[in-house]
Amino acid sequence: MTPDQKQIDAIMQSKVAAANSSFTAGMKLLPPRQRAAMFALYAFCREVDDIADGDIPTNDPMQALEAWRGHLRGLAQNLPAEPGEPIILTALRGVVVDFGVAVQDLIAIVDGMAMDAAGPILAPDRETLELYCDRVASAVGRASGVIFGAGNGQAPLQVAHHLGRALQKTNILRDLDEDAARGRLYMPRDLLDAHQVTCATPEQALAHPGLDAACRDLAQEARDHFLAADAAMRDCAPRSMRSARLMGAYYRLILKHMHKRGWNAPRVRVGLSRWDKLLLLVRALLS
Repeated sequence: MTPDQKQIDAIMQSKVAAANSSFTAGMKLLPPRQRAAMFALYAFCREVDDIADGDIPTNDPMQALEAWRGHLRGLAQNLPAEPGEPIILTALRGVVVDFGVAVQDLIAIVDGMAMDAAGPILAPDRETLELYCDRVASAVGRASGVIFGAGNGQAPLQVAHHLGRALQKTNILRDLDEDAARGRLYMPRDLLDAHQVTCATPEQALAHPGLDAACRDLAQEARDHFLAADAAMRDCAPRSMRSARLMGAYYRLILKHMHKRGWNAPRVRVGLSRWDKLLLLVRALLS
């Protein structure tokens, strides 16, 4: 029996709640129709990320991601739903039809996850890092901007470009140890080389005394992206950017806390207190 829209929305909401993401508060600022669309987009991102990370059992993650590419190409071609298709795909159909989200951006997200699934990323060159950030973060921002109703033109695209990179580079700095446990090191090679950080393995790089300086350089890049995103948001409809501003504020504060603490071992994962979150939420509601 095919679930109705109400059931689909409830399933997407439960998937978002289970992820316990910092983005949830930002999505809850949206009107119901847009919120449901964002929940579907987030559930899709979580699904393909879990495939790439091996958190969803599959014999071949690359094949599972290619299956998602096939589903999305079918969406682009307006092919009818197939019996038994993934419930997240059913939810995405409504997002693409109702909001006009570009399927190519959804495929780009899958391509970004495939970069992880293809093998551990270890100190990528700058071009590879920027491509990765565009696929796993800025592509999400482009799709989100359409759902938010940010309008056409360059400003929403610039918000997606810069805010996506700001968030992703902050994630890289926050998740150093978690990524190393998976054999990954996303710190760009040019910054590691600039501070003579050897990186034959993630553990070697994370123990190097020059790591803190390299991380501070990447943190400055993230701050520059936050400032550029702020400037671009001023050229968008103000209410359309409320969720984006809250998401940015969360990560900006996390970056501030990390910068104060530094990146030398031992590193304790930085989070926000309940009071921090409440204060940022109130500011977003008043904006």
